[in-house]
Amino acid sequence: MMIQVRNLSKTYNGTTVLDIDSLDIQKGESFGLVGNNGAGKTTFFSLLLDLITPTRGTILNGGFEVNITEQWKPFTAAFIDESFLIGYLTPEEYFYFIGELRGMDKSAVQNFLVEYMDFFNGEILNVKKYLRDLSKGNQKKVGIVAAFIGNPQVVILDEPFANLDPTTQIRLKNIIKQKSESKETTMLISSHDLQHTVEVSTRIVALEKGRIVKDVLPSETTLQELESFFSV
Repeated sequence: MMIQVRNLSKTYNGTTVLDIDSLDIQKGESFGLVGNNGAGKTTFFSLLLDLITPTRGTILNGGFEVNITEQWKPFTAAFIDESFLIGYLTPEEYFYFIGELRGMDKSAVQNFLVEYMDFFNGEILNVKKYLRDLSKGNQKKVGIVAAFIGNPQVVILDEPFANLDPTTQIRLKNIIKQKSESKETTMLISSHDLQHTVEVSTRIVALEKGRIVKDVLPSETTLQELESFFSV
C-alpha cells in the first residue's frame, strides 16, 4: 500500500470541508479525483503534501505519517499551482534546481528533458524568459515535467489539464498513461474534466462536500455514470 488515509477531516471556522473515514491507494495506481468546486480535492492534496494540518486523522505515504516526518518527501513530487514554481528562474534553471534536489546533475536533467520535447512544443526551452513571464499553460508544462524529474514514486497533479490547448492535453494524457503502465509511479490526479480523468485513471474517486461518494474502476460506462451523477 502506498497511501493510507484514516479518519481524516479538515474543518475551517466550524465548517468541515473534508471528511474521509478510510482510503487506500495502491502502489502504481493511477488515481483520479473528481468533484465540483469546493468538493475537497485541493484540500486533500494539500493535506497529503503537509501544506495544511488535518483537524483530525492521519495520512501515511510510503508508511510515513506526512505531518509528523519528512521521510516521504524524497520519493514524492507534486504540482498544485504556479506557487510551486520560482518565478525569477528560467525553465532551464528551474529544471536544474529540481534535478539537484533529486540528485541529478545538469547532463542527466538534459537527457531527461529530451523525452518531453513534443510536450514543450518549442515554447519552454531556449526561449530566454523567466517562469513568471510564461503563459499559464506554459507554466503548467514546466511544473508538470519538473514533478517527474528523478522518477519519484508518488506524483500529485492538481488540475493538470486546465489552461492547456487540446494538442498538449492529448500529449499529457499519453505521458500519464505511460507512467501508469509502468506501475512504478503512483499518480494522483484531480480534474474537473471527467473525460480526461476517466481516460488516464485506473481508479476514480468522486468527492462531494468533502466526502467520498463514488469509488470505481473505469469501464466503458464510467464516463456516462459520472456525467449522470454530476448532472443531478
